[in-house]
Amino acid sequence: MLADNENERYMGKAIYQAKEAFFNDEVPVGAIVVYEKKIIGIGRNKTISSNSPIAHAEMIAIQEASNYLKNYRLIDCDLYVTLEPCIMCMGAIFHARIKRLFFGAWDTKTGACGGKINLAGNKSLNHHCHVNGGILEEESKDLLQEFFKVKRIKKNRD
Repeated sequence: MLADNENERYMGKAIYQAKEAFFNDEVPVGAIVVYEKKIIGIGRNKTISSNSPIAHAEMIAIQEASNYLKNYRLIDCDLYVTLEPCIMCMGAIFHARIKRLFFGAWDTKTGACGGKINLAGNKSLNHHCHVNGGILEEESKDLLQEFFKVKRIKKNRD
């Protein structure tokens, strides 16, 4: 198991990606995939700019890591993401065989690790990964709240 400070360091890199998404007017979610202490996949939300409902940070990071390893299975890889993954992303995490998932803020609307539903805890599924939520939770949550606050202000001006 990684030390808390190492998990926070990796989550900090995911938060950096979330900030990049924020500055590109995307919902600020960032993700990284780590293999043997090396970042091999980086993603941030691009759903708006790419007109794609599947361009979530996790999906992009997983695809990049798969390309790096030249394998769709990311055995022994860890995923760090600033927001609890949704159902779609949990499906990709399971199919990629991610070993450990670390996330920042809980998502009570679409989270699939206990925030809304708990796919991660469903032992009848073919793959399980260790899940640890709440890492740098406040930073992740504050970024999301600020993004939607700015969106509401812009909407009220229009």
